[in-house]
Amino acid sequence: MVSAEQSAYPPSWYAASATPLPQQPALQGRIDADICILGAGYTGLSAALELAEAGYKVVVLEAERVGWGASGRNGGQAIAGFGCGEAKLESLVGFDDARKMFDLSREGLQWLRERIRRHDIQCDWRDGHATVPIKPRQEHEIRSAIEDFNHRYDYPVEWWDHERLRAELASDRYLGAMYDPQSGHLHPLEYALGLARAAMSAGVRICEHSRVTQLVRGTRPVFKTAEGEVHCDFAILAGNALVHGVAPELDSKIMPVGTYIGATVPLGEERARGLIRNDMAVADTNWALDYFRRSRDHRLLFGGRASYSTLPPPDLRGTMTRRMRRVFPQLADVEIEYVWGGYIDISLNRAPHFGRLTPNVYFAQGFSGHGVIATGLAGKLISEAIRGQSERLDLFARIPHLPFPGGRALRTPMLVAAMAWYKLRDALW
Repeated sequence: MVSAEQSAYPPSWYAASATPLPQQPALQGRIDADICILGAGYTGLSAALELAEAGYKVVVLEAERVGWGASGRNGGQAIAGFGCGEAKLESLVGFDDARKMFDLSREGLQWLRERIRRHDIQCDWRDGHATVPIKPRQEHEIRSAIEDFNHRYDYPVEWWDHERLRAELASDRYLGAMYDPQSGHLHPLEYALGLARAAMSAGVRICEHSRVTQLVRGTRPVFKTAEGEVHCDFAILAGNALVHGVAPELDSKIMPVGTYIGATVPLGEERARGLIRNDMAVADTNWALDYFRRSRDHRLLFGGRASYSTLPPPDLRGTMTRRMRRVFPQLADVEIEYVWGGYIDISLNRAPHFGRLTPNVYFAQGFSGHGVIATGLAGKLISEAIRGQSERLDLFARIPHLPFPGGRALRTPMLVAAMAWYKLRDALW
């Protein structure tokens, strides 16, 4: 039976299977704190945990529940690097800085693993990720990326040909794989809830159902909600795609994109293991990609079908079922039990957007589909900067970011048109 705590979340297999966290009281009246953070997702909770362990008094304001947004609904694939890719990052900041950022991403991956271990977060971490090409053009791009990773970034990944991949993945759709043994996958909501438990144990106060209506900037910033306010020395904006109007200069730099996931009925252990024998996560390289992995209760979790228009796709369950069966025809008799979605935030160049608005107001956004590791990294770097070590955060602040063209009225239809071109390219060559 689904508990009251779980039912407060949008319906999903994640919400139905997570160990619930008791609801935290909403903000009432005035609070004074060293740090106040908007958003109880991976970024905010990671920063809160780091800062509380360093002795700061930290308050986190969450409009809904812990992990209610992308942190509790995403595909669960923890992949080194960033959404823009290494070549794009090099074009933006040069190889030396791009290499430093990639190395920080690797550190973020190790930090994630360490947090899971240290705080005994039961989030089903599994090693291994495969990026799989469908077209010869994509295979060429992946092989080139493997050369870069191995020789220019000192990050060991492998090329698996079709036969080697077929030994682990029961699908004939793909030409091969770039296999990354260090990346992996987890239960997203369980990880968010585990971070929250660790943060609260360190002294962090989390206020749920406390939507921020205004940020007053100044010597001591003030976050205001309908029933209270927090006065603080440092403010952190970590709401990403779900925050509008609190810092208008950030709104134009990201675009919300809907992503969707389905979970099959339980397949039984033998049948589920037969689909992905080594329990890795898998993602193809199409612009509108498919990604999938096994769950702890022997389901297939299958994601894809992004929406750039902010409107949910029609017949989502049917669409997801057809996409799943295109990869695994042997699941023709299997239905999808859960379907859910949510919004991620993308930047125009797909690069991460971290920095500060004023000397005491920090932000992180623009994770562009690579957030499981990058969000925790952002929280760590912001916490370092608040503690007086800003060099690593300043590295990311060098990335140039432009607003989406078209303003409020036209930027969504312009993005939809652009994405249609990339989908057409994937379909034709």
